[in-house]
Amino acid sequence: MNKIKSVVSVVFLAAAMSSSVASAADGVISKNSLTEGSYCHLKFPAIREETLASSHPVLQDASSGDIIDFYGPCDHDPLGKEEIQSQKLEHQHRFEREFSS
Repeated sequence: MNKIKSVVSVVFLAAAMSSSVASAADGVISKNSLTEGSYCHLKFPAIREETLASSHPVLQDASSGDIIDFYGPCDHDPLGKEEIQSQKLEHQHRFEREFSS
């Protein structure tokens, strides 16, 4: 029984590491499937503010600490149209909070 637990643990760890490596190429820091093929918990860096309005947005470096904690479809694109709109809106709200009297 202990051997089976060890083998299952190794297989699970290998699968987790391979999904992390595949996600890292897209800028995703972590990706956990809550239900297979449905919803995921993703963590990825925010888009650099100066590139939000450009045709080629760029993610910040993960070490910046500005991390998006996203729950939603597993195929969510950190640089997709929906994420750009969401971050533009968040930037606008932050600006209004900081500079409104």
